[in-house]
Amino acid sequence: MRARYYILFFLTWITSVALAQDVHFSASASKNQVATGEIFEVTFSVNGNAENFTPPSFSGFQVAGGPNVSQSMTSINGNTTMSMGYSYDLMPVKVGDYNIGAASITINGKKYTTQPIHIKVVKGAPVRQQRQSQGQGGANPNGGSSIGDLDEASSDISKSVFIRAVVSRPSVYQGDQLMLTYKLYTRLNLEGSQLDKMPDFNGFWNEEIKQPSQNVQWRTEVYNGKEYNVGDLKQVILFPDHAGDITIEPMAMTLVVDQPMPARDIMEQFFGHNIKPVKYPAKSNKVVVHVKPLPDAGKPEGFNGAVGKFTVSTSVDKNELRANETLNYKVTIRGSGNIKLLTAPTLVFPADFEKYDPKVTDSTITTEKGVTGYRTFTYLIIPRHEGDFTIDPIKFSYYNPSTGSYVSLPGQSFKIKVKKGLHENSVTAYSDQQDVKQLGKDIRYIKTGSGDLQKGNEPFFGSISYYILLLLGPLAFGGAWWYRKWHAQYNADVVKVKGRRASKVAAKHLANAKKQLAAGNSKLYYEAVFRGLYGYLSDKLNIPVAELTKENIAAGLRKRGVDEPLISQLTDTLDLCEMARYAPVSGISEQEVFEKAKVTIDGIEDKI
Repeated sequence: MRARYYILFFLTWITSVALAQDVHFSASASKNQVATGEIFEVTFSVNGNAENFTPPSFSGFQVAGGPNVSQSMTSINGNTTMSMGYSYDLMPVKVGDYNIGAASITINGKKYTTQPIHIKVVKGAPVRQQRQSQGQGGANPNGGSSIGDLDEASSDISKSVFIRAVVSRPSVYQGDQLMLTYKLYTRLNLEGSQLDKMPDFNGFWNEEIKQPSQNVQWRTEVYNGKEYNVGDLKQVILFPDHAGDITIEPMAMTLVVDQPMPARDIMEQFFGHNIKPVKYPAKSNKVVVHVKPLPDAGKPEGFNGAVGKFTVSTSVDKNELRANETLNYKVTIRGSGNIKLLTAPTLVFPADFEKYDPKVTDSTITTEKGVTGYRTFTYLIIPRHEGDFTIDPIKFSYYNPSTGSYVSLPGQSFKIKVKKGLHENSVTAYSDQQDVKQLGKDIRYIKTGSGDLQKGNEPFFGSISYYILLLLGPLAFGGAWWYRKWHAQYNADVVKVKGRRASKVAAKHLANAKKQLAAGNSKLYYEAVFRGLYGYLSDKLNIPVAELTKENIAAGLRKRGVDEPLISQLTDTLDLCEMARYAPVSGISEQEVFEKAKVTIDGIEDKI
């Protein structure tokens, strides 16, 4: 019993090791040496259906975009594989050597991690471009001088430089998109800046708006009665994932500003150039977004959380194929809204169709108007049996915040003709008999006639087969006993046995004589014929070899009623053979002697 446990443990361990070897979770970077301000991509790839992906901290980098999730599925000769990818756009902020830590993921309950990636960050022109683009240093939005009177700036910088977080709409429905903009307001000259912290946007799924230029576009704006130079630092499209009041935490930066100082002499007082660069920590304001739940009234069955405005289309790559061949069924949802949050619609394929998880393909554009584009779900389908099938249309629904109502969109149905496959069993499924059909070898259509039904599950003991097998033993024993007795009686008379065997012995010698005749060996030929005749007569007449003379042979044949001509023919043949053993004979050929001996034996067999 203990050995069984050991064997089971060993097989389980071997299976787990084999499965673990099939999983590859790796991390890669588009560049291992980048300049500050240069955006590069880090990708985490896994060949399997994974969950609970946890990225590293990305310490020392700004997350410029991501995570961008991709999935792919491949089927070759019936072998289907799946892979997933998570990518981030990162931007280094400081020169130095950095290690991007390990990401983790879970597959089939087992946790996997990646190897760290080493990134070397060097200083170069991109550093200056980054600082200019975000107004974080080097760029002077005031054209080299502060705007207007800065009488209060020397005592309170916060009134002249601050960051505002502004949302496009303070109240939205769950899943509806809104835009968040971080604006830098300044009335001072900026020498530099550094991003300290970006909010995690907990409670939202976010998509950053890519700016067409890395340089901040400055403009003037009046806020609370004062004019400022304003630049958009970052714009993000947010999608709330639950209802309630969700707080967006502040964005934190360290700014280097030119702080005006009191004049130390009359010249500085006259020209006003006494400026001191100082570091100033700036934080944006918190923003609370009120998220309303989607109404339950009128919610369609199968609604999967799509919010926005969409259209849906479906297609198949073929309408006729053989069993066990692949069919691609595509569902494309196009429009504006939470496209990347859309889940695969619920599809019902015919029972004979084997369906795999869909491959998801996204193509979106994120602008100030929101996220637009499309998401395509490509299903790999394999019909297993021949027949005519119908793929029913899908039902896709979404909530339109602008009209405050749900919209249901029907898809298209498709007729699929499946021919018999090359290696398919003779099984046909009919689409008009969906309730009862044969799948594999398990279920057959119900027969309405009596058929050849037999009562099943009868016990063997007491059955007809039981009694037949019970009698078979004694009958076999009796038959064997009877045969043994008959065989003993049949072979009890040695004379009769030798007589029955005589013809076989003669035939053996005559066959040898024929070989010698074919070989041209006359002496051996006549000797074989002679032995064949004498051996035959000895056994047939039961005459010992020592007493086997022509006279005894003739007497024995006469005693058994053989005719004199046949006895004379036998005597002549024996004389020819005996003579030919010592001297050549003439007047008769060897073949004639052979035929004469054979005819003589046949004649005796007819008489005796």
